[in-house]
Amino acid sequence: QVQLAESGGGLVQAGGSLRLSCAASGHIFSSIAMGWFRQAPGKEREFVAAVSWSDGTTYYADSVKGRFTISRDNAKNTVYLQMNSLRPDDTAVYYCNTIPISGSWGQGTQVTVSS
Repeated sequence: QVQLAESGGGLVQAGGSLRLSCAASGHIFSSIAMGWFRQAPGKEREFVAAVSWSDGTTYYADSVKGRFTISRDNAKNTVYLQMNSLRPDDTAVYYCNTIPISGSWGQGTQVTVSS
């Protein structure tokens, strides 16, 4: 089992920035990578970004490319998501998880971007 704890969300104005953190525990290194996902009200959960444990290779959804940066600290079992130039359509609950996806999700952290 893995346990995931997201933090760092909040309310910001459009154009602002937030830095999310994901503290992971359990057998996370059996996975290929860690990723961030988000879910807005009435919408399906979608992929945002991922970073591989082995070499730090990153992947981004087109909607956030150039604005968000994912990073990881293997020693701290922590993954970060630096979000800049936030837009109202970034509003969602943000979750982290292993890739491939584990069966459990954390509580997520709410990001709200006002116009």
